[in-house]
Amino acid sequence: MRRLAVLSSILLSVSSAALAADPTAGATVFKKCAVCHAIGPGAANKVGPELNGVIGRKTGSVPGYNYSDANKNSGIVWTEDELARYIHNPRGIVPGTKMTFPGIQDDQQVGDLIAYLKTFGPDGQPAP
Repeated sequence: MRRLAVLSSILLSVSSAALAADPTAGATVFKKCAVCHAIGPGAANKVGPELNGVIGRKTGSVPGYNYSDANKNSGIVWTEDELARYIHNPRGIVPGTKMTFPGIQDDQQVGDLIAYLKTFGPDGQPAP
């Protein structure tokens, strides 16, 4: 019973954090990513793939980007939860990834960043 209470508490805190995510703050967090990634109208692959429509996309699937075998073969579909885990620890989630970024540890910043990424559709235009 205690385990269930702890699990419920964790899920509630994660849900609360997701509800409080701020895409405007996420745009500021994205500056850490913009060195390697682009997003928005006309975004192109850089050191990393462009991130338009990343939520719901399979890893290793952006045309024209040269992914590591680890990313191409990971089988991950970028849900919000999977992306949050990856942003926290890219090499821990996909060992062998080319992404050398150490990760973002602050849960609020990760939530804000994901909220920002969700504002762009696959074509780089504002998501509905």
